[in-house]
Amino acid sequence: MNELLSKCKLKVVVHKAEADALKGLAPSDIIKAESGDKIDIGGVEIQLLHTPGHTPGSQCFLIDGRVVSGDTLFIDACGRTDFPGGNAEQMYYSLTQKLMALPDDTILFPGHNYARKASDTIREQKKTNPYLRFASLKQFLAAMGYR
Repeated sequence: MNELLSKCKLKVVVHKAEADALKGLAPSDIIKAESGDKIDIGGVEIQLLHTPGHTPGSQCFLIDGRVVSGDTLFIDACGRTDFPGGNAEQMYYSLTQKLMALPDDTILFPGHNYARKASDTIREQKKTNPYLRFASLKQFLAAMGYR
């Protein structure tokens, strides 16, 4: 990243929970973001949605009825929580309280594509994604291997 920044005068937008993890960058190169912040890139407004669980600073990007979900929500799966900084309880709330609260017709573009299709809608994921069908945090944690 440092090499890229040396060639292009850009700012790195990162959730404040992970800003300190960026090594070798000057504070002036970093924009510490909060959930709900909006940034403009080439005339396109992007709303940041903090979705911790995979990492403390995981974010999704809302763009005109679409969500780029990074490592939080995949088609019929969700991100891992067993890495350092991962948190299954936070993942549950990011999935159920944040992403599933988006309008049903929101188009989902995951950060990885482990499915046979590149996108889906929140409506369809509510029906087919097994990680979105748990009635409680306790059930979700058990399924994720936390007993």
